[in-house]
Amino acid sequence: MADRDESLTAGGPAATPPVSRPARKKKRRAPADPKTEQRRRRRERRWLKPLDTPRKRLKAWANMLLVDHGIFRALYSNTHRVTALMWRSAQPMPHHIRRFARAGGATVVSLRGGTQFGSLPLELEACDTEGLEFETIVLRSRGLPKRDELLETLDRLETLETPVLFHCKSGADRAGFMSGLWLMHIEGADVATAQAQLSLAYGHFRRSKTGILDAFFEAYAADQSQAATGDGAHQQLSLREWVATRYDPAAIRAAFRPAGLASLIGDGILRRE
Repeated sequence: MADRDESLTAGGPAATPPVSRPARKKKRRAPADPKTEQRRRRRERRWLKPLDTPRKRLKAWANMLLVDHGIFRALYSNTHRVTALMWRSAQPMPHHIRRFARAGGATVVSLRGGTQFGSLPLELEACDTEGLEFETIVLRSRGLPKRDELLETLDRLETLETPVLFHCKSGADRAGFMSGLWLMHIEGADVATAQAQLSLAYGHFRRSKTGILDAFFEAYAADQSQAATGDGAHQQLSLREWVATRYDPAAIRAAFRPAGLASLIGDGILRRE
């Protein structure tokens, strides 16, 4: 026992405590500036009012074209008739809504959360003029809905009068995700058909932060693939059954890794919502 480590003997030096890294503190969001929040609410209230004067109408058009980047959608609206029951597009202008109505459309669904742009009152007015239903289902392009939110969305899809037009700002990300949900839940399409709605052909970058929407369908496909092996650990589930019992948005987010260049294009250059 002579060569026993002296740090363990009664008279030896004390053992060196293990080095531990301090816990990383979560960044807290700074509280919203009251003046900034007040200005945001004022903008929202402004565009919820009817366009009852030429001046208000001119301001709405100017805001839609210049502030909400509608000048680009005037050149390309990213409108696609996916099936007889469902269309998808970027934020429509009044003449796009008229064209949808004349093609037999019944319902316009905005997937945008904000009401701070002149696009909104022009859209509401056009839908009212053309006799179309207008609905809002808010989605995020860089995040997944909670389970209860997604179940509510699937239930609402069953109530929409068709043909329906889904739109976000650019028609690339949220419109693609909702189109995929519609195809699977309402029209019985397979997951590969749904995933195709999130494609570069529509302007979607799957390697950017918006690729979290692809990860949703990939998670469902992987789960169903395990069920198809017949190992007894999983069962084949419909999309709604899977969302109700196995959908785990936190796990999907944790496994997702966006690419820096793709995110720079989507967030910095194209300035997607």
